[in-house]
Amino acid sequence: MSKPEFVYVIYISSTPEKVFEALTDAGMSERYWHGCSVVSDWKVGSPFAITLPHRDKNITGEVLEYDPPRRLAYTFLAHDGSDNGKPSRVTFELEPQRDQVRLTMVHDRFEPGSAVIGKVSTGWPLILSSLKSYIECGKVLYAPWYEDLVDKAKKVVGGAG
Repeated sequence: MSKPEFVYVIYISSTPEKVFEALTDAGMSERYWHGCSVVSDWKVGSPFAITLPHRDKNITGEVLEYDPPRRLAYTFLAHDGSDNGKPSRVTFELEPQRDQVRLTMVHDRFEPGSAVIGKVSTGWPLILSSLKSYIECGKVLYAPWYEDLVDKAKKVVGGAG
């Protein structure tokens, strides 16, 4: 029996270079990731993190592939207990197609019983759609979970006094 995987394909009116930059630039990612950012020096074997400013632990991993502007891969460890302590893998493939980019994202290598696939299957479509909107229009999409986290953080800070 094969392990589950999540595959998402989106077309972005841009160049592979601009899309790749958005996938790897901390400042750009903070916009379309709703306050979270991707952080790494992007050398194969280097640490990788998605900062989660409204949570106590970031998503971490290791850079597996870095081939701009064609391919990027890293491990993905959520640190919230949903992944059974074992990292999964995220891979982006960028293909130029006339004046657009076909971006294929595969999130795989989930451990049996991991709840991460359920979480990423709702998270990745919004993140990648927000990426598309950001690149094409300079706008990002609304993320309901982000506002929920901000509201929870405000309650904690407000109730701490």
